[in-house]
Amino acid sequence: MSGQQGPQGPFPGGRRGLLTIGLGLVVIASLVATGAAGTSAGVVGPDSNENVSEEAYVEPAPEPGDPYFEAAANDGSWVSYENPRDEYRSPYLGDGSGKVCVTLVNENGDPVVGESVPNTSVTIPTNDVTRWHSDADPMTVDFPMTDNYERPLDADQFGTNPDIAQGDGYMDSHCIELHGLPEDATVEYGEAKLSGEHADRIDVAGYIQQVPEGNGWDTDIDPVAAAEPYADAGGGWTYETEASHGQVVVVLQLDAPADERLEPGGSNVTEPAKNDSNDSQQGADTQSDGDGGDDEMPGFGVLAAVVALSVAALARHWG
Repeated sequence: MSGQQGPQGPFPGGRRGLLTIGLGLVVIASLVATGAAGTSAGVVGPDSNENVSEEAYVEPAPEPGDPYFEAAANDGSWVSYENPRDEYRSPYLGDGSGKVCVTLVNENGDPVVGESVPNTSVTIPTNDVTRWHSDADPMTVDFPMTDNYERPLDADQFGTNPDIAQGDGYMDSHCIELHGLPEDATVEYGEAKLSGEHADRIDVAGYIQQVPEGNGWDTDIDPVAAAEPYADAGGGWTYETEASHGQVVVVLQLDAPADERLEPGGSNVTEPAKNDSNDSQQGADTQSDGDGGDDEMPGFGVLAAVVALSVAALARHWG
């Protein structure tokens, strides 16, 4: 009697009860595994930050000897590149110079040229001090820049690289440059206005203004994070003695609908047209190699084997 009662104490019903408990453990473990997998998969979806409406435009900055490399400081403090929209005032009234730039980035913050927003423009009004410049008052940038300008990107305004004076070695902005302004002149700019076919797919992230303080342009910033509302940026600058350069960058960011963005690598995430072959393939994808759907229950076989071995060991012990 005592030999029969011993194993039935913790497991009522003997071996049958033991096997029932073991099966229950298998079911619970598999449900936990499935739930965990489902939670993990839900973190990354088709609208994740990895999907963009336009891939980054990669253009290395000109190096010495390149036709678009203009000059660099002997002490390595600055570097300058040729810009076809760079103009000198005639008559030349002083050493006041400036830039008005546009930086367009995709949803991940990478520089782009606007290939996904054709027939769209951004216009930035300026004051009459700049009227002599053929591309100012206002300044306009038409997208895509590759179709409209000799130099789609002509400035390296952001990033750092220990081997160069400014920027990270890759072009990221489109600018107009002004030279020959009086050294007490005030340059003003207004709020950027978007127009055209895809204006609703671009947001004005903000403005980054450098006032003429003689310290140079700080490139070690993220353009989207550093951009300020127009009222906070300043709306213009006045030149000072020994501080004869000022500039503003208008930061724009693409914001396309999630289902019209690209997956990493460039494949479009829009749903393909349904047809019989696609449906058949989708059905095949949900099956494993003939074992009835292990893909939908990841880890079930391993957990079942572990629990079954445990049950067998217990059965031998209590038998």
